[in-house]
Amino acid sequence: QVQLVESGGGLVQAGGSLRLSCAASGRTFSNVAMGWFRQAPGKEREFVAASSWSEGNIYYRHHADSVKGRFTISRDNAKNTVYLQMNDLKPEDTAVYYCAAQSRWSSNPYQGYVYWGQGTQVTVSS
Repeated sequence: QVQLVESGGGLVQAGGSLRLSCAASGRTFSNVAMGWFRQAPGKEREFVAASSWSEGNIYYRHHADSVKGRFTISRDNAKNTVYLQMNDLKPEDTAVYYCAAQSRWSSNPYQGYVYWGQGTQVTVSS
């Protein structure tokens, strides 16, 4: 059974940093995309970042415009874990953050995620 378990959320002041982790189990995800999404109260879930795989064992990072330069996605395939380093946090980053993974290779790292974690709350105070 595939499981994605997020950790690292919490309450932080504006300008602060947090590092989210997502530990996967049940299968390996080294050759598929893994990503982070978030959902703020009253809003739809939105894409935050993804780490996609390409032939030649090349990994690409994709970040939403709203977090570029502040958030960085990374992965450790040996640990089957993906991370989201969040710096210079703003109150508008407050949301539940979800880890997700695709089930097979796709050319689109922004959609088509099959596996989802339960989410971790990030709250940024002003």
